[in-house]
Amino acid sequence: MEFIAKTGELEKQSTACLAVAVGDKGALSPAAQQIDQLSDGMLSSLLKAGDIKGKAGQSLMLHRVPGVKAERVLLVGTGQCDTSISQADFLKAARAMASAIKQAACKELTLALCDQPVTDADDYWKARQLLQAVGEANYRFDQLKSERSKKPLPLRKVTLLASSRAQSTPLSSASEHAQAIVSGIHAARDLGNLPGNICTPSYLAKRAKGMAKKHSALSCKVLDEKQMRELGMHSLLSVSAGSAQGARLITLEYKGGKKSDQPIVLLGKGITFDSGGISLKPGAGMDEMKFDMCGAASVIGTMTTLCELKLPINVVGMIASAENMPGPTATKPGDIITSMSGKTIEVLNTDAEGRLVLCDALTYAERFKPAAVVDIATLTGACIVALGHHISGMMSNNDALAERLTRAGKRAADLVWQLPMNEDYQKQLDSNFADIANIGGPGGGTITAGCFLARFAEKFDWAHLDIAGTAWLSGQNKGATGRPVALLSQFLLDSLD
Repeated sequence: MEFIAKTGELEKQSTACLAVAVGDKGALSPAAQQIDQLSDGMLSSLLKAGDIKGKAGQSLMLHRVPGVKAERVLLVGTGQCDTSISQADFLKAARAMASAIKQAACKELTLALCDQPVTDADDYWKARQLLQAVGEANYRFDQLKSERSKKPLPLRKVTLLASSRAQSTPLSSASEHAQAIVSGIHAARDLGNLPGNICTPSYLAKRAKGMAKKHSALSCKVLDEKQMRELGMHSLLSVSAGSAQGARLITLEYKGGKKSDQPIVLLGKGITFDSGGISLKPGAGMDEMKFDMCGAASVIGTMTTLCELKLPINVVGMIASAENMPGPTATKPGDIITSMSGKTIEVLNTDAEGRLVLCDALTYAERFKPAAVVDIATLTGACIVALGHHISGMMSNNDALAERLTRAGKRAADLVWQLPMNEDYQKQLDSNFADIANIGGPGGGTITAGCFLARFAEKFDWAHLDIAGTAWLSGQNKGATGRPVALLSQFLLDSLD
């Protein structure tokens, strides 16, 4: 799918579908007003008759509208179209538009929706959200079905129509960025949706090596269990101890900046299947534990975006990958292990394994002398209790870094919420027998997990994103979401300022 931006007269757009905004109480956006005049009041009549009420999230497809060359005109409800609408209403409108286009199977789409004022949002933001909505709606995962569709998705080209040359600049920038971000989101969703018998730690390593071969600015290094053992990564190795699948520590180095520039490190939790280990999870819904590597998937997705945009920065993408299984050699509750940092850990629950792979990876990240480290993990069910499935949790040892991630989340419409991380929570991790316990009791589980990781991130600016509630959907729409690729990509784009 190709994204472009251009200027042009509305009525002369030869396209399969032209989308414009309409609002409640008969309000029309500037583009819709123009079509209304060209069609002798057709849109006003439809609104008056109640065919569409203009509420945010509504849409109505029209065929052969007089006065325009477009085969179809899609009316997209945005709410109060005659005034500035909220970002939430605009996002509803964008998703409704994308859904309608997918159902109509249009080959081309022209969007004249950026003329709608949105509170605290510029043309770039509006354009990117529209394109990302279309890109995500046109995602398909059927490669493991025996009767997979051999037909390409119908939508091939999306054009942002600028009302002036001045507007075309931010729209062109949004097109370029959205194209790369959608590629990254799709890559992350593909990996997340693969089953655990295919997507193993060695499979992730193979995918990373393939990326490095494709992009000259990228290099890949993979540590196997023998190499990790020599480095003293016994915490990470304790997770894979019961599995036939060997653990891997994967490093992708992107060198687009100056040699002297400190890199940003993105570290993803890559538990390719999490049974809970000896602390076995309940059977219901356990199939969804293939999604426990979505942090790793988001790192690969973000590195995909980074390579497409060829940003002039240095970034290290790290993946700590293992499979957590109960077996005769599996780690047991009560076992004490020594991390790469030298700190000893009492494993009170083998299902709190994500922090065990990440802590050794955080210590390994020190060698890159990072400007900042952001780890991304489906870490705790407690985060879903706290924030639901809408917003990712965040903790950090640096307020400026946390603010940068918060701003990036707002800009990308991929929100995070900072949680506290003070000494009172750290006390919950005290152990009678080791330096630290791997769980902190029933209260504040998301926070104590972050506190655990913070003890291994004392030598650099660090933030932790808990995406347990946002990385995938359950139920009828089960599947990986690709979050937070958009947030991380925006974070990297913002680092250029």
